[in-house]
Amino acid sequence: MDLPPSPPPSSDPAAAQPAPPRESGTRLVIGLGNPGAEYEWTPHNLGFHALERLAQDYGRLFGPTRVGSTPTFESSTTLGAARPPAPCSVARCALHDAWLVKPLTYMNRSGAVVAPLARALRVPPSKLLVVYDDLDLEPGRLRIRPHGGSGGHNGVRSIVEALGVDSFPRLRIGVGRPRTDAARHVLSKLAGDDLATAQIAVAQAAEALAAWLVEGDIERIMTRFHSRWKPMGE
Repeated sequence: MDLPPSPPPSSDPAAAQPAPPRESGTRLVIGLGNPGAEYEWTPHNLGFHALERLAQDYGRLFGPTRVGSTPTFESSTTLGAARPPAPCSVARCALHDAWLVKPLTYMNRSGAVVAPLARALRVPPSKLLVVYDDLDLEPGRLRIRPHGGSGGHNGVRSIVEALGVDSFPRLRIGVGRPRTDAARHVLSKLAGDDLATAQIAVAQAAEALAAWLVEGDIERIMTRFHSRWKPMGE
């Protein structure tokens, strides 16, 4: 018996394309810095410290008896099949389906962690928030933006280049621009009043990150926290 003829191939190019992978509900919070004790509490590592403060405060903010309320940083093996090829330290926030991620590649290779991880977990740019230091803000000042360029920050530049987009939100912690060598400034240990200012800013940044985990609306978070962070007299 003759078989019926096969249907002609579709002339619609879209019909031949596989459906794009569905986005997940997972969110990533990326803190930028350099690995090693010699970089702790330097301006360039305030992104790391903001994530550490968020993990420290998580139980207090969301209840110590709730599942996943005490995230701790572990090696990237915790990510299983989603583990990126470059090293990182991660903490799971199960309550909000989020990962806190510290790339351990040194600042200018941060994208080697962020891009593969975002793709493996199917996290769109809008659900990826990066926190880092900013020379163009006064020490202790904080600003949130829904997207934008690198602003000359090597870690952010690496992420933008690896992702191919700059449409991810970011939280910037001001460290001030020195009159002399900027590289020396961001890698020098903070002390005295400068350290106290940085620690207050890190605590405020962690509070904003926690609010984003709860609400997920970056515009609403911007409105609330920018008015709170505005210095007296402005």
